Amino acid sequence: MIQLTHRQRVLSLYRRALKTSLDWTVQRSAWRGQALYLRGLFEAKKDVRDQRTQRALVEEAEKILREYRHPEPIRIPTAPGGSKFERNLPPPILDPPPKMDI
Repeated sequence: MIQLTHRQRVLSLYRRALKTSLDWTVQRSAWRGQALYLRGLFEAKKDVRDQRTQRALVEEAEKILREYRHPEPIRIPTAPGGSKFERNLPPPILDPPPKMDI
């Protein structure tokens, strides 16, 4: 198992928090305010140097993120799990094209 650095873990947490808040907000104009609020929360704790406090903050944030997870998150339609995933694929070409005389 790959061990993530604290920075990678916090960036991943921030990104997941943004995506979760977007799942709950339909309009991007309304979501922008929430994104700025989340950014402020993360910026307020960026100068914490004690590792125990850092770990506790990350665990608490992950717990909150699990609580607010959306039951039907937004997915890109053509991505795995999306509504159009693998729909209307071109048929496979099994035989080579016939030779044509000109």
